[in-house]
Amino acid sequence: MKVIAPLMLAVLLTGCGQSEAPPNTSIPSVEELASDPARLKALREQCKTNRAKLGDVLCNRVAEATNLRFFGDGKVPYTPPASSPKF
Repeated sequence: MKVIAPLMLAVLLTGCGQSEAPPNTSIPSVEELASDPARLKALREQCKTNRAKLGDVLCNRVAEATNLRFFGDGKVPYTPPASSPKF
């Protein structure tokens, strides 16, 4: 029992340590994806068909880049028309 307790404690503490994964530099940034519409379109199709293979990080960035291209940077103010529409 005296030998097992320290061994179990060592195994437990080893399993609780933080794992440091190297940063994945192969995943492009949102700005890079937004600036290349052909690549963005291809990646959007791949995320639709095989999200598990590409990973959530890349597919989330693809979605953000798509929103950025569609909505813009958000700095353009809304300008309503001078006259209201006639229905």
